[in-house]
Amino acid sequence: MDAGRGRTREDLQRRIAELGPWFHNMEIGGVQTAPDHFLGDYPAFKWRGFQHVIPEDLEGRSVLDVGCNAGFYSLEMKRRHAGHVVGIDSDPRYLAQARFAAEQSGLDIEFRQMSVYDVGQLREKFDLVIFMGVLYHLRHPLLALDLLHEHVVADRMLFQCLQRGDERAPDLQENYEFSEWTVFDRPDYPKLFFVEERYAADPTNWFIPNKAAMDAMLRSSGFTIEANPEREVYLCRRGERHYMVEPPPRISPANPGQL
Repeated sequence: MDAGRGRTREDLQRRIAELGPWFHNMEIGGVQTAPDHFLGDYPAFKWRGFQHVIPEDLEGRSVLDVGCNAGFYSLEMKRRHAGHVVGIDSDPRYLAQARFAAEQSGLDIEFRQMSVYDVGQLREKFDLVIFMGVLYHLRHPLLALDLLHEHVVADRMLFQCLQRGDERAPDLQENYEFSEWTVFDRPDYPKLFFVEERYAADPTNWFIPNKAAMDAMLRSSGFTIEANPEREVYLCRRGERHYMVEPPPRISPANPGQL
């Protein structure tokens, strides 16, 4: 990250500590925001594994970063010459971190406090939507995908979701008789594991899919999977839904869960 603008190292350390704790470990003026992160250099080390699926020059294209946290991906897109970049998150502390990081980098990025369920309020479609590490924190995951498809994804979506369970792609029929039971016992059948209490000490982990379920949910919301560059990460293209579904309901839960 570019050097902090007009601040001494001591000033940066103090301000970064005031804005903490940080989940994104970024370097601002030579100071790391989360040097003791349990995942190490996160999310930079993850980004290095799939950054090749995003053009190195975004040529002024518009980008929406949903659940932007401290803005790591928003900043990376702006460095790739994206035009209008918007980051949204439901957590004001993360947004304060993101605004600070963008300011210190001299990058023009718009950040808004907003739930994924309210993306229709943006009244804009984006060339690239980033939806990384969010879905399993939502009580209404399929609704979120439907709303993104309907309201904000114009072309591509970069997506990641925690997965557990079997990772095989199942060979399934399009339809089964009501009397069929055994197919549901297959380990590779699409499944969403529901977390009633906590997983990894996090009460906002609600639904964790296996790979077959994640692939199917993306397809059913109208996305075509173009690339799966590493486990859990997808580059998707917006397409048409392959069967008719009712329009997503207009909801704005008082506490819908983290973005």
